[in-house]
Amino acid sequence: MILEVDGINTYFGSSHVLQDVSFAVDSGEVVALLGRNGVGKTTTLRSVMGLNPPRNGSIRFKKTEVLGKPPYEMALLGLAYMPDDLRIFPSLTCEENLEIAKRLSRRSGYWDRERVEEMFPILRSRSRQRGLNLSGGEKKMLSLGRALMANPEIILLDEPSEGLAPLVVASLVKVVGEIRERQMTMLLADQNLKFCRRVCDRGYIIEKGRIVHQGSMHEIWDDEEVIKRYLVL
Repeated sequence: MILEVDGINTYFGSSHVLQDVSFAVDSGEVVALLGRNGVGKTTTLRSVMGLNPPRNGSIRFKKTEVLGKPPYEMALLGLAYMPDDLRIFPSLTCEENLEIAKRLSRRSGYWDRERVEEMFPILRSRSRQRGLNLSGGEKKMLSLGRALMANPEIILLDEPSEGLAPLVVASLVKVVGEIRERQMTMLLADQNLKFCRRVCDRGYIIEKGRIVHQGSMHEIWDDEEVIKRYLVL
């Protein structure tokens, strides 16, 4: 397993948000954290990345304990994070957003600006446009492109399909498929079961800060009781 999370507990002040959360992601897998809004999916990703460090538990990346490491160290180790609010630089152009991600990563590999723009042709045509002038879908592509520019070993994607038109979601499905062909590991948090079914191998369902169910995406899709209780189609 490339990522193993065991019994983490994350708090916001006195609020116990994540309660003994455990899951694992194998190299080359695409794994979903599923659940309705507000159940702890984003907090789980932020806990792994070191943005909201768990109070206790264990996070192992490639068999090495990384709990408590700050986000910049996690990035240098090979984790990239695409947050739900995207966090692109609005005053920089698409080209500049991609290049700054490359310079800061200190990692080398397959992904460079040319290959990212091949994956997202719209970014090439918008290369001189500032981030604030992009559409929501274009900002998402740019944010994912920046994550790839860091040449990570695993990407954490927060709500990648949220707010996208059906045609853009279909394009995202294709993109995720092409990225995984490069043996990229992905952990994504999303409440769109239809999207996750098309791109993910397995899923963990979170409810009130706890993992309440897990299985292959086919198993989850076929379990009407679980879908009715915990998920939104």
